[in-house]
Amino acid sequence: MPDTLAINGGTPAVPEDMVRSWPPITQADRDAVLSVFDTDPLHTRFAPKASELERRWADYCGAKHCILTNGGTQSLHMALLGVGVEPGDEVIVPAFSYWSSAAAIIHANAVPIFVDIEPHTFCIDPDMIERAITPRTAAIMPVHIHGMPADIDAIVDIAEDYGIPVVDDAAQAQGAKYRGRTIGGLTDVTAFSLNRLKNLTGAEGGLLTTNSDAIYECAAATGGMGRVTVEGSDAKRTFFGHGYNYRPQELTAALALSQLDRLDEYNARRREMADYLTAALHHRFGIVGSIVPDYAEPVHFMYVIEFRPEELRLDIPLADYKAKVWAALEAEGVPICQWQQQIIPAMDFFQDERGYAATPAWSMGGSTVSYDPHDYRRAQEFVASHAYLRGVHPPNGMDLMERYVEAFEKVLQQIEQVLG
Repeated sequence: MPDTLAINGGTPAVPEDMVRSWPPITQADRDAVLSVFDTDPLHTRFAPKASELERRWADYCGAKHCILTNGGTQSLHMALLGVGVEPGDEVIVPAFSYWSSAAAIIHANAVPIFVDIEPHTFCIDPDMIERAITPRTAAIMPVHIHGMPADIDAIVDIAEDYGIPVVDDAAQAQGAKYRGRTIGGLTDVTAFSLNRLKNLTGAEGGLLTTNSDAIYECAAATGGMGRVTVEGSDAKRTFFGHGYNYRPQELTAALALSQLDRLDEYNARRREMADYLTAALHHRFGIVGSIVPDYAEPVHFMYVIEFRPEELRLDIPLADYKAKVWAALEAEGVPICQWQQQIIPAMDFFQDERGYAATPAWSMGGSTVSYDPHDYRRAQEFVASHAYLRGVHPPNGMDLMERYVEAFEKVLQQIEQVLG
């Protein structure tokens, strides 16, 4: 007979304080950060640690250039400006992503054109991109959401047919691979985040990678103070444009460099834990884990779970089933979260005409784009049916994953009690 549910007074399957937070901080990390105070520069890309991080990250991604910035959103903004996105241009982006993907487009005074997602990877659906292309399309922005690579080859093929650059948002995908190739050198330009929660962290910051000299120069200029020198047929000329002063700190670079030494090890441990959970949930009904396509080697920034009441043949609304099972799992000590309750086009930013939507960038040049959330069925279904299992990362290990599986089994075997 199963143990008494924690919601009914039983002992939780996961002991209190067993789940440890990310990132693991070692003595090497502490020494690296403190070493910054033994040198003079404390900021800019040209300080010793920042320069080393740029070189190492470019090498890691197989890219020619890297720029360190003070944030992931800033890196994405620089990437868009680097490929020549101008006010009123359109940028294709998935309807489900973190807000920063759209925010960077808005920062460039451009128009987000949302496209629905694939049902299993939750990345942009390549089959829906072509119909969204117009003469105003200036970039396509796939997002490697949750550390899951988007189908890059399919996206790049479409982009090349139309002569459109690809700016991929890899804020959550440091170290992820697509068909054996590391994300970061596969498109025109890629943006990463170094936020504290990311697989590679510097507490806060960002990285941009590209193989293009021209994109590198333009992105570097806009991330600085707008100064760029262009060599023409007769002479060099220096131009001053709009710079955003996205300069980084040396402390960020030092921490990220130290963490980079363990990135592959930590990502491998994330995959081991995720694979274990996926296999365990595959043999149960009511909840499933992450699905990985053949082309992808994800890094599981977030481990995705899907609530499926239909598998249990239950006559209950999805929202009620999700809420009650979620509460039961949390009572068992399993930490669950959902960092985005809406798809991007459903957010007040695009819907409330009392704010920015009254005079938006998408009104430039006579654009008639509208943002009806019902146009993105799969993205809406994802938000409704999914959540994230926290703690699937070092310094946690397989002992915690076993406790998670025990909790899932305990809850699902007593689903009638859970649902009341």
